[in-house]
Amino acid sequence: MTDSLHPATHAAHGGEAPRAPFYDVAPPLHLSTTFTRNAEGGYPGGRVYSRDQSPAYDGPERLLAELEGGEQALLFSSGMAAASAVLHALTPGQRVLAPRALYWALRNWLREFCADWGLTLDWYANDDLDELARLIQAAPTHLLWIETPANPSWEVTDIAAAAALARVAGARTVVDSTVATPVLTQPLALGADIVLHSATKTLNGHSDVVAGALVCARQDDPFWQRVRRARALGGAVLGPFEAWLLQRGMRTLFVRARAANANAQQVAEWLAAHPAVASVSYPGLASHPGHAVAARQMRGGFGAMLSFRLRDGEARAKAVAGQLKVFRQATSLGAVESLVEHRASVEGADSPVPRDLLRLSIGIEAVEDLLADLRQALGQ
Repeated sequence: MTDSLHPATHAAHGGEAPRAPFYDVAPPLHLSTTFTRNAEGGYPGGRVYSRDQSPAYDGPERLLAELEGGEQALLFSSGMAAASAVLHALTPGQRVLAPRALYWALRNWLREFCADWGLTLDWYANDDLDELARLIQAAPTHLLWIETPANPSWEVTDIAAAAALARVAGARTVVDSTVATPVLTQPLALGADIVLHSATKTLNGHSDVVAGALVCARQDDPFWQRVRRARALGGAVLGPFEAWLLQRGMRTLFVRARAANANAQQVAEWLAAHPAVASVSYPGLASHPGHAVAARQMRGGFGAMLSFRLRDGEARAKAVAGQLKVFRQATSLGAVESLVEHRASVEGADSPVPRDLLRLSIGIEAVEDLLADLRQALGQ
């Protein structure tokens, strides 16, 4: 592919040109788990075993690395598997700084893993750089975890500023950019060392693949080499058909993300003016505390995720979720269909999420239908 082409064009072509012998327009599917040696015992195809060497990974990994401006990408069986590989690359006694607002399953697992692995874990406020600077200076830090915008309250972290603090301290920075996607943000260009995606979400975009991915700024980073080893030996890899589906999903990434972002902006503005709504959290609103930072590091939109709180409390929030028809009441995010979820119920009694909050994942439906659905459910 020609470097001068727009990333959206690279994505639409699957990140690769048709190749011999058939010059397929659609990338081929590689299913083999093992590969033939030649008479001398070598591997003429350069592959030994598909656990971490499947040709099925080549296309989507190459495309994702290109979209993120990184040197190499690795696919995993889920976003959690990708996160686990990063943490397994640390050694006992090292220190991790993680944001207080982040994906709940990762938050709970981090507590357990760091305790079991002998890691020190400290928490910082996602949007408080002063607190982050104090924590980084308080003790040796080895890994800074960033999630921005942060699920499900959508705080925004200044990636460039936070990564600069980590770099001075000798810490690696990992950014979960699942919500922003490379369509809107390229964390590596802002100073991050590794970008994480739950590729289940917007990268695939069709609610039919569970996948994860990491992209590095430098292949020769010893920490990245430990991450690669964790994947190769841990075995949390993606099946070839799922890798093929992910690559197919990324071919429409830009058009899907742009349509969903535009819908989300309109939905957020409409909800912000509704009398039954107490507040809306969406980085695209000027009232959002992180709007200025988001506008600086997100290009062409603010993501397809937002949350809002009802004035009449938890019971009303649950009732609204149950009355929506176009919005499907389901877990996950980033697909072509719009979803609604009462997050506190999903996360359990110790959830920090307000009980009156509903999380919306905005899809690519006609925005008029989404607004009409919200109107009938809110009853005003």
